[in-house]
Amino acid sequence: MITKTTPTTTPTPPTPETLAPPGRRPRRERRAAELAARTRRIAGRLAEFSALPAETVLHDLGSTPAGLTHREAELRRERDGANAIAQDRPARWYVQLAKACRNPFILVLAVLVAVMYGQWLQVSDTEPFDPKIVILGAMVLISVGLRFWQEYRSGAAADALRALVTTTTAVQRRAGRGRIPATVEIPMADVVAGDVVKLAAGDLVPADLRLLAAKDLMVSQAALSGESLPVAKADTRLATDRGEDTTRDPVEAGNLVLTGTSVTSGSATGVVVATGADTYLGSMAGALVGERPETSFDTGVKKVSFLLIRFMMVMVPVVFLLNGLTKGDWAEAFTFAVAVAVGLTPEMLPMVVTTNLARGAVALSRRKVVVKHLNAIQNLGAMDVLCTDKTGTLTEDRIVLDRYLDVHGRPDTEVLEHAYLNSHFQTGLRNLMDQAVIDRMHEAEEVVVDARFTLVDEIPFDFARRRMSVVLRRNDLDGPAAEHLLITKGAVEEVLDRCDRVAHAGDSVELTGALRDSVLRTAEDHSRQGMRVLAVAVRTLPADPDGTEAVRTSYGVADEAGLTLIGFLAFLDPPKRDAAEALRALADNGVAVKVVTGDGELVAARVCEQVGIDPGTPVTGAEIDALDDLELLDRARTATLFAKVNPVQKARIVRALQADGHTVGFLGDGINDAAALRDADVGISVDTAVDIAKESADIILLEKDLTVLGQGVLRGRLTFGNTIKYLKLTASSNFGNVFSVLVASAFIPFQPMLALQLLVQNLLYDISQLATPWDRMDADYLRTPRTWDARGIRRFMLVLGPTSSVFDITTFALMWYVFGADSEVHQALFQSGWFVEGLLTQTLVVHMLRTRRVPFVQSRATWPVLLMTALVMGVGLWLPFSPLAGALGLQALPLAYFPWLVATLATYCLLTQGVKRWYIRRFGEWL
Repeated sequence: MITKTTPTTTPTPPTPETLAPPGRRPRRERRAAELAARTRRIAGRLAEFSALPAETVLHDLGSTPAGLTHREAELRRERDGANAIAQDRPARWYVQLAKACRNPFILVLAVLVAVMYGQWLQVSDTEPFDPKIVILGAMVLISVGLRFWQEYRSGAAADALRALVTTTTAVQRRAGRGRIPATVEIPMADVVAGDVVKLAAGDLVPADLRLLAAKDLMVSQAALSGESLPVAKADTRLATDRGEDTTRDPVEAGNLVLTGTSVTSGSATGVVVATGADTYLGSMAGALVGERPETSFDTGVKKVSFLLIRFMMVMVPVVFLLNGLTKGDWAEAFTFAVAVAVGLTPEMLPMVVTTNLARGAVALSRRKVVVKHLNAIQNLGAMDVLCTDKTGTLTEDRIVLDRYLDVHGRPDTEVLEHAYLNSHFQTGLRNLMDQAVIDRMHEAEEVVVDARFTLVDEIPFDFARRRMSVVLRRNDLDGPAAEHLLITKGAVEEVLDRCDRVAHAGDSVELTGALRDSVLRTAEDHSRQGMRVLAVAVRTLPADPDGTEAVRTSYGVADEAGLTLIGFLAFLDPPKRDAAEALRALADNGVAVKVVTGDGELVAARVCEQVGIDPGTPVTGAEIDALDDLELLDRARTATLFAKVNPVQKARIVRALQADGHTVGFLGDGINDAAALRDADVGISVDTAVDIAKESADIILLEKDLTVLGQGVLRGRLTFGNTIKYLKLTASSNFGNVFSVLVASAFIPFQPMLALQLLVQNLLYDISQLATPWDRMDADYLRTPRTWDARGIRRFMLVLGPTSSVFDITTFALMWYVFGADSEVHQALFQSGWFVEGLLTQTLVVHMLRTRRVPFVQSRATWPVLLMTALVMGVGLWLPFSPLAGALGLQALPLAYFPWLVATLATYCLLTQGVKRWYIRRFGEWL
């Protein structure tokens, strides 16, 4: 159950944007617009809580600084429900099984099995059980079973990645009114609006909180905003809190902390203003439940399926009527028409697709990739745009000290030594930049520096000053030094405001206006390069200022004055060493990479340049909000970098690229990525991602590595290539066969092939294609994104199908005129001749059509395909001479037939190669 928070006096929400009436836009677009409006409404309400004084917020929520009573909390829990975010429940096994059956070809085969079974029931007293029913039924069961098992197993593997732990939080509760409050640990699900929550370093924020008191609070908001560095929140005191109205973005508000973030340092007390679905995170979760959007794979399969079904609905009735009218046996004509329907249906397609996808999933699992949804493998191959976050994907997701510089921008080890002393001797919880400074020092140097100094006092960091200082005493050999050293480190402007001198050429000079401008330019130059810049300053103070030999031990903010600026520290999240190479590989394979991040445009642009991406003109979240869908589509077409974007804007970018005809992949691991992950054709996350991101993803990387992703793209294209190879070859071959049947039925006074023979021929051909998932694709095919193209398949069928019919018709003429099979008495000879020729040309031509190159010379199939081809051709030649010939209505062929057969096969291969070259020149494509 999701929470509905109802404060006594709710701040007035902003008026939501007017949405188009139902029916004017696709349902997906309407739902996205409604959810975006809801997110904006909740963000506006949180911003108003931020602007109100703390005492007013408590009053509006019906709470007090001491928190709620246990009874009040119980009543609110009963009224509002659990503090839980909406999420999809895993489908039951029988639902997954039903979805595995939801395939047009599976349904067509099931109908054909039912029709054939009904036919057999009518003659079951006199006829044995029809083995074709078992054959088709087995095809259905194998295809459904493979798909169900792979997706069920992958889903279980993804579920196993979640940490099955109960997270608790500290809240302040009272036994009753007037009673002393006590801090208790409760499950996060039991937190209610009005609860007063205590936060400390390492805590997850359980709900959206308005801070009542905070001290040195640093919060990691990367999951919501994409910012790689923790953010400082305002030092707050209840008695003096008057609210702040500097921003309408709740993520940036200094007195709000939100669900999904975590405390890295400091402490705070806050009152819960929203829980569950009413939190900022909860407003996004509505996009993550219900039916997933249709991907390019789903759309493509649907178009191709209905193309083939339309062919069937036209051809089968024509065959039925033509045979019934010319032969007069309507029962036999119906049986033959059903056999033609089976022949036209690429009945092995579900099995070939599923086997292909399952092999792809197994191959990817060896590369530490979990495939949750099998279809995602083909979407991965079709992907031509990858949207990715910056942090952890292009960068190492850690902060390092890249440079330590004097005031003129030159490297200076003295700046590093003073920064190390500041970070090492502070007693509070070190932030990531302090740790980066310490990590930069060599261990031997640390020992020497540590021995030279002793901590006297420190002046802690706070939000208003944005700096911290330590005071050290030198450990001289002849006793305590007469001077103390104050070292200050912090934000450039705030430190510079406390300086009146700068270090220069081993001395210090007065900080003039011109020198101040020069120093600021140095810092700004590095900021523009995507670095976080801190200033370092020092001051020497007498140990006994009163001359009484009483050593001073206490210092305060007032002592941070008259400082000498000695230089700067420049930090960055370094790019991954293999990121540039991986991006080049993706570009070579036709995948454009667009960076979509919550980080600032300067930082993001610098990282893009370091990994070889031209950032161009960045598009910011504020700009996106000002664009309508068509304008965004136009910007998304050319932009490479989207910065300072929120979750709703990320999803809009994905949808704009899809509307422009792209197959879009999205790689992300934060709460702010979940909606975009779900909307993308293939959502990609990592095992260290938040649960909501993993639930929204189709593919989970056990290592956040673009190189692994590039290998996945190639595997996806191989999978798609083998699938489309089977589909195009089979569809064109089947269409050619049926076209030949129509020609023969019009001019020959008997069935050109019995229904049983047609089914056996079709079955043998399909068996030969079982090795298709083990075939290879040409390297040039794998370099380009591949998508389903119903028009291309139709064109392929219409051109290549009649090509095969040319040789079927020459075989008809051969059997009729050369071998005298021109009456019903000799129909078995006629049917045997066409059966062998049809099966061998169908099977052999696969090697001609599987590549755009010269077969066997420039491109050779894998050994499984070659062996299966040889086996099926051998069986086809053997059947007319076998003990099964009588049951199949076949007879032994004269030896004189075989030179004609060899000539037919050779001529067919030459003609097919010629048609293939013309087709590639004419249409610029093949498979």
